[in-house]
Amino acid sequence: MAEIEIGMGKSGRRAYGFDDVAIVPSRRTRDPEDVDISWELDAYRFELPVLAAAMDGVTSPTTAIAMGTLGGAGVLNLEGLWTRYADPEPLFDEIASLDADAATARMQEIYAEPVKPELVVQRIGEINDAGVLSCASVTPQRTESLMPAIREAELDLLVIQGTVVSAEHVSSNAEPLNLKRFVRQLDIPVLVGGCASYQAALHLMRTGAAGVLVGVGPGHACTTRGVLGIGVPQATAIADARAARMRHLDETGVYVHVIADGGMATGGDIAKAIVCGADAVMIGSPLAATSEAPGRGFHWGMATFHPTLPRGTRVQTPIRGSLEEVLLGPAHGNDGRMNLFGGLRASMATCGYETLKEFQKAELMVAPALQTEGKALQRSQGVGMGS
Repeated sequence: MAEIEIGMGKSGRRAYGFDDVAIVPSRRTRDPEDVDISWELDAYRFELPVLAAAMDGVTSPTTAIAMGTLGGAGVLNLEGLWTRYADPEPLFDEIASLDADAATARMQEIYAEPVKPELVVQRIGEINDAGVLSCASVTPQRTESLMPAIREAELDLLVIQGTVVSAEHVSSNAEPLNLKRFVRQLDIPVLVGGCASYQAALHLMRTGAAGVLVGVGPGHACTTRGVLGIGVPQATAIADARAARMRHLDETGVYVHVIADGGMATGGDIAKAIVCGADAVMIGSPLAATSEAPGRGFHWGMATFHPTLPRGTRVQTPIRGSLEEVLLGPAHGNDGRMNLFGGLRASMATCGYETLKEFQKAELMVAPALQTEGKALQRSQGVGMGS
C-alpha cells in the first residue's frame, strides 16, 4: 500500500475506521431467515458472533450467564470488582454516583483491593453451574499467579488481554510470560490481544492461540489514543489481521479467529467488522446500556483505574433496553443501536450472503460521504444518524 509523506523524514500508511468505509451490495439478495450468523471456536459453537467485553460495567457472573443463554459469551474480568470483593454491589452504586471529576481517583482506591483467588474460583463456578460456557479474562502480568484458581474452577475459555499484548515482551525487571509456551501447554482454548497490526497479529497467532483480539484504543471508554498516542483505526486493523490469518493458515493449515474488539456502536459497525475480516466481535458500551448491566448506566475500561497512568474514563451509557432487545430486538429506535444482530443479519441478507465466512468476501468501498450524504435534516434535528 502506498505511503503518504508526513514530512521529509517520515511517511505513513492511510488507515480507515468504520465511518470511512461502506459495504457494497452484490448482484443478489437473500431472505434474512436463511442467513446463518453462528460461529465456532475450537469445540464451541455460538449462535451469535459476540463476546461481552471483560469490563466491570458490562459483565458480571449474572450477565455472563444471560449472554450464554442468548447465544453469545460473556467475558468476566478476573481482576475486577467481582474477584476483589465478596459483595461488590454497593461499590457499583458508589461508582455510579461519583462526580465526573472525582471518579477516576476514587476508582483507583476501590481497585486497590487485592484480587482473591477464592473469589476467582467462586465466580467461574457460578457461571459453570448455570450450564453455559465460562469465559474469563486476565492480564499477562497476572496470568501465571491466577492459573491455579482458574484450573481449579475449570474455566472453559481463557482470554489473555491488555491494552497491547505482544508475543515478545522484553523486561529487565521481571521474567515475562512466555505466551507461546504457556498457550501450548494449556488444555483450554486461549484468546489473546489486543493488537492492531499485521506483524503483531501474526506473532500472536503463532503462539497457538485460538483467536486474537484486534483493537487498540477504539473503545468508547478508552483514552489510550490520547494518553499514549497509539492506535490504528479499526477497519484497517481488522483487515491487516485478516491478512495475517491467511498467511498463518498457509504456513500451518490452522485457522485462527479474528475478534474485532471495540469501536462498534451499531449493527452496521458490526457488519463492517465482519466484512473487514472479523469472525466475531467483542463489544462493551452497547451492552453497558442494557437494563441488566452491572454498571448502573455507566461504563469504564480495564485501564480506567490504573494506579499511576489511567487510560480510560467513566462514561455514561443511558439504559436503552434489555440485553435481549439490544442484541436481538425488537428495536424501539432507528439509529441501529438496538437489535444489533438483527442488523447484521439484515445486512448479510441485503448483500446476498448466507454465512459469516461468505460475508467476509463482500466488497468494501472507501466512502467519506457515507455518514453525511443526504443526511442534513437528520443532523440538524439530532435524530437518526444525526443523533
